[in-house]
Amino acid sequence: MKLLFSLFILLGGAHAGELSQVIDDIKPSVVGIGSLQQTRGPAVSFIGTGFVIDDGLTVVTAAHVVNDLVNNGQGATLGILVRGADNAQFRPATLTLLDKTHDLARLRIKGTALPALKLGDSSKVREGKALAFTGFPLGMVLGLQHVTHRCIVSAITPLATPAITARQLDAKTARQLQKPGYAVFQLDGTAYPGSSGSPLFDPDNGEVVGVVNMVFVKGVKESAISAPSGITYAIPANYLKSSP
Repeated sequence: MKLLFSLFILLGGAHAGELSQVIDDIKPSVVGIGSLQQTRGPAVSFIGTGFVIDDGLTVVTAAHVVNDLVNNGQGATLGILVRGADNAQFRPATLTLLDKTHDLARLRIKGTALPALKLGDSSKVREGKALAFTGFPLGMVLGLQHVTHRCIVSAITPLATPAITARQLDAKTARQLQKPGYAVFQLDGTAYPGSSGSPLFDPDNGEVVGVVNMVFVKGVKESAISAPSGITYAIPANYLKSSP
């Protein structure tokens, strides 16, 4: 019995050590998505998360994050925030893709390439698969501090779930139900508004298999912070590969 217990501890410690290394490798590729406006205080702010792929100059995030920044920017410059050793660096970005159907967006930056993450094959992900996501929950409230949450894939489910009663079927949900359906990952991890756009990755190899896009909210919007449901959704990464 002692031998089995010791072996369990050793295996658990090794797995934890491997995840710690993967997180260290992931963090340099995870950036904040925000804007710069000199007349605003603070001049630089961010509301979501993104991550770098391909040649190190392409950044992926959730479409609703970029859409909020564009609609509320009032002349602000769209960009990313990169965490450095002593401070955060703002780098302007150009929006190159806004896929509202799949809630995905691509940004393009100039200058020195950043470490890029590898996209995995999300079609191979099955229910029960252990995953993790790294991002900036609550955005400016907690600052540019990487936070990682572990989770499992609780279900692979259609994005739009029919309301229980006609009273709960609002105009937005009705429009969503009319669109061609596609499956997303339902996770048992807790995410917050600033987590949108975070890479959902395989802790075994660091490959990105999804993009965090929303949380299930109980009651009013503010309850996503005060009483999180623990139910999060992510868009499969293969939609990034198929987007034009």
